Amino acid sequence: VQLQASGGGLVQAGGSLRLSCAASGSGIRLNDMGWYRQAPGKQRELVATITSGGSTDYADSVKGRFTISRDNVKNTVYLQMNSLKREDTAVYTCNADGGYYTDDGSPVMFRSWGQGTQVTVSS
Repeated sequence: VQLQASGGGLVQAGGSLRLSCAASGSGIRLNDMGWYRQAPGKQRELVATITSGGSTDYADSVKGRFTISRDNVKNTVYLQMNSLKREDTAVYTCNADGGYYTDDGSPVMFRSWGQGTQVTVSS
């Protein structure tokens, strides 16, 4: 299962960006999906998660500014980022937990990660 992220870029402080992350694979069923970020010299941190039922959770630093959502038909998770701050500058990475059945009917569980997308917020 591959995750393809897009939507990063350079934006001024106070601006907005929308990240997308699409999962590809035949017959996959996605459970929890999320976004993480890693700034230079810092550890990776969880930004937001969303369950298959739509329940969400956010890091305190982004509450009220970021919104995570998903399209279960398109197998895509989004991160709408508003009121961006310089400290939001980081490489953002998506992930997804899920499963599928092989041709012989065997269940396979997976956790996949997308490639990072750079978000840079300038003052």
